[in-house]
Amino acid sequence: MGPTLLCELGLFLLCTLLCTGHAQDAVLTIEPNCCSFFIGEFVTFMCDMNEGADTDWEYKLNKDGREFVPYNTHKYYRLDITSTGYSGEYQCFGSRKSSHDTKRSNTVSVTVSADKPRATLTAGTTIIPVGGSVTLTCSVGRSAEWKYEWFRRTQRTTEVQIRRDDQPNRVIRVSQGGIYRCRGRRGDPVYYTDISDEVIIEITFSNKVAVKQQQHNWTQIFSGETITLTCEVEEGGEPTEWEYEWRGPRQTTQWTHSNSLTFRVSESSSGDYMCKSRLRDDSYSSTEWSEAFTLSASIDQPKAEITSDMRDNPVGGSVILSCSVNQSSGWKYYWYRDENSSEPLATEDAVFPSNGQIRVSQEGLYRCRGGRGDPVYYTEDSQSVRIDKNKLSKHENSSFLILLIAGVVCGVLLILLLLLLFRFKKSKDSGFIRTQSTNQSSATNHMINQDEAQHSQHTSPPEDDSLLYAQVFHNKAKAKRDNDDSLLYAQVSYRKPKAKRDKGKSAPAAAEETVYSEVRTQTMPNPL
Repeated sequence: MGPTLLCELGLFLLCTLLCTGHAQDAVLTIEPNCCSFFIGEFVTFMCDMNEGADTDWEYKLNKDGREFVPYNTHKYYRLDITSTGYSGEYQCFGSRKSSHDTKRSNTVSVTVSADKPRATLTAGTTIIPVGGSVTLTCSVGRSAEWKYEWFRRTQRTTEVQIRRDDQPNRVIRVSQGGIYRCRGRRGDPVYYTDISDEVIIEITFSNKVAVKQQQHNWTQIFSGETITLTCEVEEGGEPTEWEYEWRGPRQTTQWTHSNSLTFRVSESSSGDYMCKSRLRDDSYSSTEWSEAFTLSASIDQPKAEITSDMRDNPVGGSVILSCSVNQSSGWKYYWYRDENSSEPLATEDAVFPSNGQIRVSQEGLYRCRGGRGDPVYYTEDSQSVRIDKNKLSKHENSSFLILLIAGVVCGVLLILLLLLLFRFKKSKDSGFIRTQSTNQSSATNHMINQDEAQHSQHTSPPEDDSLLYAQVFHNKAKAKRDNDDSLLYAQVSYRKPKAKRDKGKSAPAAAEETVYSEVRTQTMPNPL
């Protein structure tokens, strides 16, 4: 009974199936094999009966339980999606021509979106290291079955496709700098997405760059000054081959052909400055950012300082003034005389031994200030220093007093020497006058008076007379060596009278004796 029951049950099921005329072994597929579609795409439905030849069957397509395509001899149906109304559940049926047996397929869901999709490009990094590459990925939302096309251009070249094979190419690696885009495609005829946004890929050069301050000797920068920073490429050839980009505390500049950045310093200028460079004919290959150059600006305006060194009396009746600005350098100094003067002194007004010094010979109220840069930034004026006639005429007065005192002392000394020599000669029966052997005193007195008169009228006495003369002089060489300007010398010479000459014999030469004496003068205090 068991086997008989099973056979009966099998026959019943077969009869039921044949009577209904529906076998559920047909298969419905779509191409592209996706559930999400966009207006403008084409969808191809394929209904496969999995039995007999394709020509043995007739096919129809239902949508949402209603007939969408009536029976026909084509197992393929291509649908042009023109609206979102094509969204729904699709199912196909097959009818055998010879027996009118039918089969039905599985259901396929179709969703239609109104907006055209846009591809999305992402990069692992936008900077290609030296000798390396970067990864780029293209995608279209959550839909599938896309193949991707890639494009590259530069600022000087047109866009070209860089992938032409039939591979998906969703992920690629690139080692060239440039501007990259991608888009998706699928279906037959091909449907394209909108192209992606641009992604700029740059190559890093091995060249190092550095930020330097053009005013390199300015150790301190003040608010209000104008400075220039330069971007220098090591081993980069001429600066004209490069373009430069700057990054500062407030903003990043665009690429420029100038390697310098000039700006007026303010409180907000303090911070780090960096630059990088790229070749002008390769816009997407650049150096790395330089190391930071830190700028610290002082808010307070500096003030110049003026000094006058009066410890040593300046030569020529002048005074040297010095001007300086503490803790900074690179200044040019401007000098002014009198409070109401706004024009600086010129070379015809004073002598400028060096930058920061001035030699003045006019009395007045002097001040100074420093200036540097282009346009010129000025410090505050220094305090004023008064120069008067007493300061200017103090060497001149001392020189006059020294000469006056020296003259008086020398005169007194000369008189004393003459008196001493007179007494010395008198003891030897000699004198300042020429004497001759004579027996008459009246003739002697007459000749003495005559010789004295002649001595007062001539610069030198007769050669045969005995002579006494004195000379006072200043030995500069010895005074400089001894560092004593008050030392004078007195020289007294005495010439003996000629001896009597015998007949036929020449007269002996007169002998001369010289006496030297040192006289030291003392400088009196300046009465002024």
